[in-house]
Order: sequence, then C-alpha cells, then structure tokens
Amino acid sequence: MPGEFVLIDRIRARVRARADVVLGIGDDAALLRVPAGHELVVSCDTLVSGVHFPAETAPADIGWKALAVNLSDLAAMGATPAWCTLALTLPDADGDWVDAFLDGFLELAEQHDVALVGGDTTGGPLSITITAHGVVPEGQALRRDGARAGDEVWVTGSLGDAAGALAQWRARGPSSAKLRHRLDRPTPRIEAGLALRGLATAAIDLSDGLAADLGHVLAASGVGARIDLGRLPTSRTLADHFDEAQRWPLQLSGGDDYELCFTAPASAAFAIEQALAACDVTATVVGVLVAQPGLHFTTPEGDDHVPSVAGYQHFQGVH
Repeated sequence: MPGEFVLIDRIRARVRARADVVLGIGDDAALLRVPAGHELVVSCDTLVSGVHFPAETAPADIGWKALAVNLSDLAAMGATPAWCTLALTLPDADGDWVDAFLDGFLELAEQHDVALVGGDTTGGPLSITITAHGVVPEGQALRRDGARAGDEVWVTGSLGDAAGALAQWRARGPSSAKLRHRLDRPTPRIEAGLALRGLATAAIDLSDGLAADLGHVLAASGVGARIDLGRLPTSRTLADHFDEAQRWPLQLSGGDDYELCFTAPASAAFAIEQALAACDVTATVVGVLVAQPGLHFTTPEGDDHVPSVAGYQHFQGVH
C-alpha cells in the first residue's frame, strides 16, 4: 500500500500547469501570480463521508462534487476560477481510490482551467477539504449585501433535484438516475456568475436550500422577500417523482442545488435574460424584495406557507 508521499507524487503526476502558477505542488507553499487590477477570491469547503455524501458514492463523483461546491461559491461572487488546494483524509492509502477520485476532480478542473497547486494527505475518516481561488476585477465582485427593496429575486436552473435524490436514497425504494446525477455531479454556474457582474445587485449559491440561503442575503442587505411557490423552477424529472406538496420542502430546504440565487432591479430583466441565454443558462424570477425584514412564501392559491425545516443541517448528515 503506498505511503503519503507516493500518493502526493501520484496526484502531482496528473496535475496540469497554468502560466500564473510560479510554484505549485512540492514546496512548503504555492506561489501564484494574481493579475493586475484584480481581487483574489478565496473559498473553502469540507465534504465528509456520511454527512455530505452517502458512503457508497463513487470516488469519481466525490472528486467532482468536492471541487464543484467550491467553484459554486466562486460563481456566486462573479469570480473566474484559477487555482485550488486539496486536503485528503483517507481511511487508508488506497492508490486506486485516489486515481478514481482524481478522474472526477480533474475532469471538472479542466473544464474551468483550474490548477491544483498544493494540499495535504493524512489518515482518518474520509473527508475532503478544498480551498478554491479565483479572481475578479476590482470592485466587481457579487456580494450578499447589495440587494434593495423592489429588486426581483431570481434563481438559475431548477430546484430540488438533488434533495429529491437524497429522499429516494433514504427511502431505499425506486430512484431516478437523473436526480441522482444532480446530487453527485452538480453544475457550478461559473459562466452565469460572470455574466451577472454589473447586472445583479446581490448573489449567493444555493447549497443549503433557498429558504436558508436567500435568508443570508436578506440579513446582509437589511431587506425582506416574498416568494411565490408556484414560480419555483421544477424539472420534469422531479415533477414525475414528487407531487407539489412533496416538492416544496425539497426545493426550499433540501440543499445541494448549487444554483445561483440573485437579485436585480426589474429594469435589468431583459439584459439578464440575454446574458444568461448567451451562456445557455435558464433563470426564473420567483419573488420580490420588500423593505420589511422577513422571508414569506405564498402558495399558488395565495395562502401563506411556512417551511417545516429552515435549511440543510450539516450536523444531521445524509443518514
């Protein structure tokens, strides 16, 4: 069984270079060249087996998702991804598992020209920590604190698919491969985040569910929101497997969507539609911001709806 340094060499052998990496894997720290006139955007997330993914998840899917959730944070900031570090905690030094993990990890990294520039390996319960770095022109980052009363609330893509897959997995019954793919291989909305610079007033990625994550934007911006549940974007697959009443908890509180939720004045709607169409991303207006703090959901019949759970609980896990 290979040791730590053999695993590191195994990883380094598969890593591609970028011209702005002055010094990458193999030294005490990486040296990176940030382009002039840009700010550095840094995000860090940890995924733990049994908490953020079922233990039997394929290594390649774990690798993809571990990077995707970090790139999703960069997307929410309107940043261009550039570099990342990887800290792997493994029950044993299984070279075959690491190779399969890298298959998914590097597939996504290559799609977005992300260079792996360092990290660590150690023994213990399976967990993966990634720190992703991106760049954004000075003063152009999307933030949570720019939303204003009267802005519309948008979400990209569709909501609830990943949570639907997790609900099916917990039930140990029939399951949808399409929903499970959304759980295992989320799509970080990098192109959408870049397109929204200068158009959106605030943004966040939906990792813990619309109710919790939009709540962070409202708190940072000092506003409230009214959301129309009848306008939540729903995939055909989710609708085939869950009725409307079952879908709402998945879409509001299930988490793992990794879509973008953003706000913008109504006057920007046409420009937003054009910008997102150019990068082949759909987006839907689901509500409006109001001056009075609080987050309110309304059914298609006009009734108030209170989610049974505010959002994904990280210490609850996927068990």
